[in-house]
Amino acid sequence: MATLFTEPSVEAATWLAKHGTRGDVDHARWELRYARRSLGLIAAQRDALNDQTASLVARALSAALARDPYVAAGKLRVSEQQLNTRLRAYSEALANRAGAGSAWHLGRTLLRFAGRVEGAPPESVTQASDILTGYLTDANEVLLQQFGGAVFTEPPSR
Repeated sequence: MATLFTEPSVEAATWLAKHGTRGDVDHARWELRYARRSLGLIAAQRDALNDQTASLVARALSAALARDPYVAAGKLRVSEQQLNTRLRAYSEALANRAGAGSAWHLGRTLLRFAGRVEGAPPESVTQASDILTGYLTDANEVLLQQFGGAVFTEPPSR
């Protein structure tokens, strides 16, 4: 779970502030936090070996969000709603294989939440995609470490 609560890098937050949030670094950090958490849960739902993994990750994420020092007192419900909105949007982006593929749609989704509604140059979408695919890779590595991977046995010889 700690991976899902790793703070965004200064470079990623600064980049998103410049290319998405019109200079608002705090908003950029929040979007990157929500993205990492959403993608971690999506990875657990999509790539785990059993349904229990996603349930465990969802429960741990909910408990950790309740203790998150960046969530203002009395704003937990708002934070949960914002996370759920992003969870749905990132799930849809990953499922969208049209055009340049799901990574491209992930990048566009991040930029939209950051406030860049239209007209993002391809380089910005690519950079946003790179950040988020890195988050997915991190989540998958942690899932593999925590829950193990599939074990395939050799088929019996005939």
